[in-house]
Formats: sequence, structure tokens, C-alpha cells
Amino acid sequence: MKAPLPDNEIERLAALYSLDILDSPPEKDFDDIVALAAGVCETPMSMVSLVDADRQWAKASTGPDFTETPRDLSFCAHAILGRDLLMVPDATQDPRFADNPAVTATDGTRFYAGAPLMTTDGFALGTLCVMDTEPRRLGMEQQQALRALARQVTAQLELRRYAYALANTTARLQELERRKDDLAGLVGGELRSSLRLMSTYLESLGDTGYHDFELADLVGRATAAHVRGFRELVDHLTQMADAGLGGESLHMRQCDLTRVTQRAVEAVRPIAASKHIWILNQAGGPALPIIADPVRLEQVLTHLLFAAVKYTPEGGRVRVGTEMESGPTVHLDDMDLPDGMRPDLFPHLYYGAIANPADVPGPDRGLAVAKRILDAHHATVALSDRPGDGTSLHVVFPYADLTPDELIRDLAVA
Repeated sequence: MKAPLPDNEIERLAALYSLDILDSPPEKDFDDIVALAAGVCETPMSMVSLVDADRQWAKASTGPDFTETPRDLSFCAHAILGRDLLMVPDATQDPRFADNPAVTATDGTRFYAGAPLMTTDGFALGTLCVMDTEPRRLGMEQQQALRALARQVTAQLELRRYAYALANTTARLQELERRKDDLAGLVGGELRSSLRLMSTYLESLGDTGYHDFELADLVGRATAAHVRGFRELVDHLTQMADAGLGGESLHMRQCDLTRVTQRAVEAVRPIAASKHIWILNQAGGPALPIIADPVRLEQVLTHLLFAAVKYTPEGGRVRVGTEMESGPTVHLDDMDLPDGMRPDLFPHLYYGAIANPADVPGPDRGLAVAKRILDAHHATVALSDRPGDGTSLHVVFPYADLTPDELIRDLAVA
């Protein structure tokens, strides 16, 4: 049965295309997520699936090659019609899929569960799904983990778009800075003399009521010579106004770092539970006001926590807290295990988020993207690793003593 189109299909496709993710090369961040989803749900197949206008395309997958499938035959095209997990215990008993070639084939798909990849604007881009050749159901903890992993996929996609937009904004501001001296000379010299001449002519015309041909000729020649300068000035001022106000700019406002951190912890907790990893949440103290984009910051902190869970051995411990150090601070400690096993987080954080430039693709590209968003928040990142204590990450934010407009202006100047 062919899935109907969502009511917001045009806007949904526009949101998908804005990510520039379709037909992109494989990336370890997404490969890790599908591998974890397959392991948590105990299925041989898992996929990050994006639903295009007429096809389903896999950004990452485990099991058989599902790179591309016609949308008419896609399970995920049905899953994106809702906002929650779609579970099909036995596809042969479901009229939507019973005659699907992927089901009727030898060793065809019998079980499917897909969690929609919902953007913060409410568009379902595709799914994180798991499949099996045997009928079955997911337990409650498996369902919660699959939903949480789907949110990780969406956060990765959105954070990359914002990091790219921030890089473009920075480049535009740098170009405007390079042109500033030329424009300052233009405004202070040539254009000012032309404006003074025009003002003199208009005052004379207003006082006497007579047209001075000689003065009008001077005004005409002066302004004609500097029309291009006037246009450059207007263009420059327009670009300055638009440089930090695009649709992908961060929406800075005062928020509570403690509450944002608590939400990030709860978003990752189902994934940690599936690996029997204990998250000790100490982010329950007093409010710590900061100026930030709370949605993007929560996605960044969620990704850092997800990295800690991903690189911690089963049975490990992750501690998260907020406090006041040199500024409002969130700390993440990936603690050593009692039997001497050590988490593998430090090299990934160091090489992915600190040592490598954010624009160089690597195995931990998502961490580099997270660092770029933190840089836009003027946050300081400190990383340490000590035997017996484990890996410790501290992210310190400026005090919230600036208005959002003042902070945006500072970001533009920086």
C-alpha cells in the first residue's frame, strides 16, 4: 500500500534539502548510531533513512545494502506520517506491507520499527529504523533507546547546518571588516564633499527660489562621479545588517544552564540504560543564567553526553553536573571502572573537538561541529584525563551580564 504524502510535504522536502545531506558519503557518526541501534534492538538490520520526493535513501545502514529504495515501497514513508515510533510486528499480517516485494521475497522483511527524525521545526525527514526477517516486538526500553538515538541523528543533522551557517557568517563579517577602511575613507572624504555640495545647492534654492545653473552643474558632476560609492555604501550597510540575522543564525536569549543540562541528560539516559551505563546527574543545583540558544546548546550537550556513553565500556559510569567556576559551568566526567578498564572518550574529544580544525572532516566530525557551536557561545572548553579519575570535560560560559542584542553584536565584531 502506497503511503499518502504528509500534509506539509513541500515544507518537509525544503527542510530536508536545506541540510545538503542526500547522496553524501558515509560518516562514522551515523554508522555508529545504526550499529548501536541494531545492537540495542537485537536486530540484524538498522538504517538512517531519509525520505526524498520519490525515493528512500540510506545515510547509514547495517546488514544488506539498502542504499536506495523507491518511495512507493518504503516502510519509512509510512513512518514519517506520525510523530512517534511505528512498529510492525509481522509485515505479512499488515495490509500496508503484506504484498510489498521486500516482504514477499525469500528472507524478506517481517519486522520493522522506525522512529521519525523530527526536526525542531516539526518536519519528519526520515527515520532511524531497525528490521528483522523474523516477526517480533521491541521491549519498552528498546523503544525508548530507539527514539533517543533518532533524536541524536536529527541533532547531528541540524547542528551541522548551523555550524556551516556560522562559518559563512564569519566569512562575510571578515570580508566586511576588510572593506571597512576603504568605505571609511569614501564616507569621510569623497562622499562627504558631494553631500556638502548638494546641501549648499538645496539651501540656496530654498532661500532664493532661483535655480543656480553653475552650482547645479557642480552638483550633477560631483554626484555622478560618486554614484558607485553611494551604492557600495548602501550594499555594505545592508550586508552588515544581514550578516548575523539569517534564517540559520543562533537565537540567543537568557536561559538556565542547569535546566538545559538536565534536559540533555534525560535525552541520553535511555541510550545509556541500554548499555548498562549509569549516568549520575548532579545538574540539579541553583539556576545558572547564561546567554545562549537553548535549543542548539541542548543538542550540543546531548551530543557530548552521547559521545561519553558511546565510548564508555558497558557497565561504566558518567557523571554530569553544573556549578559556578570562573563562570557558569557544565562538567562531564567519564569515570574509570573499578576493574581498571578505562573509557575511550579522551582521544575522541581531543582530536575531534580541540586539536583538529572544525572544518576538516574526520571520524568524530560531530564533536568538531559541537565545538564550533560552543565557540559561537563564547564558551571555554577544558579537557583532562587522569588514571583513576577518568576523562573530565568542563565547558565554561560567560556570565549573563549582556543583553542578547549586545552578545550578538560582540559575536559579529569577533
